[in-house]
Amino acid sequence: MKAEIGRVVEESSRKLLQISSPPVKYWLLSDVLRKSPDDRALQKAIKECETYPPRLRLLRALREDGTWPITRQRELVEERGPGPPIGWTYTTMLRNLYALGDYVTSKEEGNVRAALERILSWQSEDGHIPGPTTTAFPEPHYNGFALRNLNQFRMDRDPRTYRLEQWLIRMQRPDGGWSIPYVQDVRYLPEYKHMRMKDFMALIRSDDRPSYDPKEHEHIPSCVWSTLAVLRGFCWSPSMRYRKEMKRGADFVLDRSFKRNYHASFYLSEKNWTTLKYPLYFGSGLSALEVLTLMGHGSEDERMEEGVKWLLKVRSKDGFWYRSDRPSPDKDQWITLVALCTLVRYAGMYGY
Repeated sequence: MKAEIGRVVEESSRKLLQISSPPVKYWLLSDVLRKSPDDRALQKAIKECETYPPRLRLLRALREDGTWPITRQRELVEERGPGPPIGWTYTTMLRNLYALGDYVTSKEEGNVRAALERILSWQSEDGHIPGPTTTAFPEPHYNGFALRNLNQFRMDRDPRTYRLEQWLIRMQRPDGGWSIPYVQDVRYLPEYKHMRMKDFMALIRSDDRPSYDPKEHEHIPSCVWSTLAVLRGFCWSPSMRYRKEMKRGADFVLDRSFKRNYHASFYLSEKNWTTLKYPLYFGSGLSALEVLTLMGHGSEDERMEEGVKWLLKVRSKDGFWYRSDRPSPDKDQWITLVALCTLVRYAGMYGY
């Protein structure tokens, strides 16, 4: 299969290079074709990224307090609640920082550092960052999202990032995965399983919320997609991605590849494995393969073979990978880029 992967990477890279946007071109040259930092084409791509319109729009809209504007309707919802980090402001920050990282932006540009500092200012005493959907319990998958952004912007040596990492490690369950507290364990108890989610959440936020001991629910499997979101945060940290805890998490995902998730609250159907999505924080088979290969899982791990064969199979005849729900010229470039990066790492090409 390595020979086929080599052919696919060469052919698709050549075609993508001809049409790619500046940031896609940069990552293609850097991470797929492994060009040296002084390569003229790579240097040109960096310059083009600096003036890339979507990147400039995000930087211009980022305010001095580290937040982006949200719609008035969503502002009103936040104002009726506890306020950030609960609400759309925090969600927007996470998503836009993700995009800026992809667009080859440093934390010293514009107000990016202010956004990162704003997120860390919400950190609780135990290390997690509350929100963005509820104050009733912490959400490991969103904390993994925050960790991914912090690590991508080189905040991995910040002691606050370390505290977040340690909290996530403490939240790891015996089966190696992660789950959303209450929603993916207590909710299955007989007295709650027939409640509407709206009513259940109201109960959890009330003074009558049930007692919670994670050890009482260890028989319930973790959530594949929550686990993947946490691993995505860790895999961007060179010092953390190979820890034994991360290996346990990767094993959990690998052993459940292309299978139905246990939890209806988070991508229940196995079809999510074979749906091509972008951005990658929406869990999918491609997202899982990206994370797993970043963590060092390649052709020597037999459990990776099914996913890689699927990835090669869904490549179009023109050499590109396309979003499953509807084509998008921009998103399809990113999906193709990630597929190529994944294949290169899996096959151990160019020194990986």
